[in-house]
Amino acid sequence: MGLDLAAARQIISEAMTAGTKDGMKSLSVVVLDAGGHPIAFERGDGASPGRFEIARAKAYGAVMLGMGGQAQMARAETQAFFMAAVNGVFGGRTLPVPGGVLVKDASGRVIGAVGVTGDSSDNDAIAALAGIKAAGLTGEA
Repeated sequence: MGLDLAAARQIISEAMTAGTKDGMKSLSVVVLDAGGHPIAFERGDGASPGRFEIARAKAYGAVMLGMGGQAQMARAETQAFFMAAVNGVFGGRTLPVPGGVLVKDASGRVIGAVGVTGDSSDNDAIAALAGIKAAGLTGEA
């Protein structure tokens, strides 16, 4: 079974709570299904209006490539041509940095991705992982 709206809302709520608890800047969080389609999004108070596209691009790259943002960034550092080509293939809709986190079910199957933006990319990933864990799922940053 894939991600449903209730799980997406829980992931968002817990990611936002983790960010507040850890003193992060205002976060924005999107949850995508396994096909890269948004299930839910929330933009924190004071977050800039472009945050949806940044969060979505982080999550979209993760789900379309089957690798989290940290792995994408490492790949971009060693094979920039590959990541540039991938971004072209996907119409510029990927952002290969931490904060895009795969969501896996108990069997290890990718069921979606979470994108978080607003603080440092590493902190964005921490918040995403907290939200995913709270929903009883596994994240791969």
